[in-house]
Amino acid sequence: MDVPVAANVLGTLGAVCWSVQLIPQIIINHRRHNATGLQPSMMMFWAWAGVPLGVYNITSSFNIALQIQPQILSFLSLATWIQVYYYEKKWSVARSLAVVVPIASCMAGIEVALIFALRIGEDKGVQWPRTLMAVLAALFLALGVLAHYWDICTHRTVRGISFTFCSIDALGDLTSLISVFFQPELDVLGIVIYGVELVLWLGIFACGGYYNLRPWLQGKMSARTQRRYAVDNGAESTAGGVYMHDLPSSTSAFRTSSASVGAVGLRDRQVASRITNHTALQE
Repeated sequence: MDVPVAANVLGTLGAVCWSVQLIPQIIINHRRHNATGLQPSMMMFWAWAGVPLGVYNITSSFNIALQIQPQILSFLSLATWIQVYYYEKKWSVARSLAVVVPIASCMAGIEVALIFALRIGEDKGVQWPRTLMAVLAALFLALGVLAHYWDICTHRTVRGISFTFCSIDALGDLTSLISVFFQPELDVLGIVIYGVELVLWLGIFACGGYYNLRPWLQGKMSARTQRRYAVDNGAESTAGGVYMHDLPSSTSAFRTSSASVGAVGLRDRQVASRITNHTALQE
């Protein structure tokens, strides 16, 4: 389906989403001054995924938005990756820059070299290297998200990752995926690249609903039920002239009423009086 306008609009929207997707995560890391739970391997896989993805999109002559998109992905992924070492490993700014700048330069050099190499190969009728780039991009993107699945399985919760970031990234995948459908030629590998990551993000959302949202909702409902029960019991006790007092205990669950305490005391005094009277008669 050849709809250039739709391809460009959707591709631009996808690029915009990928441009800002990691910004919420970067801001959260900065505000809390830690990156606990965020997987550095995920960010590094994504940074390297931008290299073959950029090569593939550029050599495939995708719209300009999709050509820029991988470069933004690599840059933001590296920025997030180095945050983990800056906050968790207590690296200095100088050491962080000394590590991340050479890596970024190496990635840029490799991507440029591969673009020229693939174009030379295509002029000679060699097509398999471009297919390899698509496979590597899909593999690295999938491995990045799967690294977080491992953390979820280990800790039984979705931690350290911003769901705002996940939502924006999934939206970027979705719009980029639709954009591929509107290219002059249907690109199956492009569909695989964006489709695989979209499915994996949907899995993250499902895990978040099960491990994070469900217990939170259950806690809210339980607290509401307990408050309603306490209010109802308090109203009944007050209406009957009975007041609740805590007995010596480590938990407030063990409680009794002042009426019961009074009744027990009255019975004890009556028993004591009868014993005293009986003793007096015997004397």
